[in-house]
Amino acid sequence: MTETMTTQPSAAAGQRPATTIDIKDLTCRFSSKRKRTTALVDVSLSVRAGEFVSIVGPSGCGKSTLLKIVAGLVPPSSGQVKLLGNEVNGPQREIGFAFQRAALLEWRGVRANILLQAEMRNLDKRAAAARADQLIELTGLTGFESALPHELSGGMQQRVALCRALLHEPPVLLMDEPFGALDALTREHMNVELHRIWRETGTTVVLVTHSIAEAVYLGQRVVVMTPRPGRIERVYDVDLPAVREYGATMSSPTFEQLAREIRALLGASGQHG
Repeated sequence: MTETMTTQPSAAAGQRPATTIDIKDLTCRFSSKRKRTTALVDVSLSVRAGEFVSIVGPSGCGKSTLLKIVAGLVPPSSGQVKLLGNEVNGPQREIGFAFQRAALLEWRGVRANILLQAEMRNLDKRAAAARADQLIELTGLTGFESALPHELSGGMQQRVALCRALLHEPPVLLMDEPFGALDALTREHMNVELHRIWRETGTTVVLVTHSIAEAVYLGQRVVVMTPRPGRIERVYDVDLPAVREYGATMSSPTFEQLAREIRALLGASGQHG
């Protein structure tokens, strides 16, 4: 399910720190009867309020694990994570989480799937309904409020999942390769939509992706990770306009140079777009 968080209180509204996510000296190991795997080693990263940060790296480097640790779904072996100034010790209520699959309930229409978030969190029904209508309009789903998931394209299903993740107006949205299963054209369209929604909502976004183009187009910074055990190899500032027209951005010398640098750092692996 896209968001099932229950947890600790956050900083009071209006008193939230300028840094939304603080990760310090984070290490994560998994143990089983057969072996012990180190997923992440000595990861430190701060994300500013309202910032869009993209994370790229080879498969298995711990990108998704890092998101789950920030969300409080996986405990670190050592180090510290703070969200909105509070140490993360369990699942976080004040986040939205979008996974690779939309995970919509097949028997519920678009609006009902979005409002599932309100039911899970016991939100005020009238306020949640108004917010759902705003998000439906924002994401171009007007007219499809009653459509069932099988009647929607993959891109539209992901928009529904995004609306559900944003229904409770979370200050932080974590996204784990949400457009990876979409065709290239639909993925481009969703990149444009996500960039617009981020600018209009001001939500702090951390996106994990295998696509270098996606990471650079969307991010204000791009974090490049090493192969497992995952470390932060380098963090790039993205010197592109705040408002990014897709075609012009992709063909700009700044975009092309940064994409080349990141691809070279990753070893020009065929996994990275």
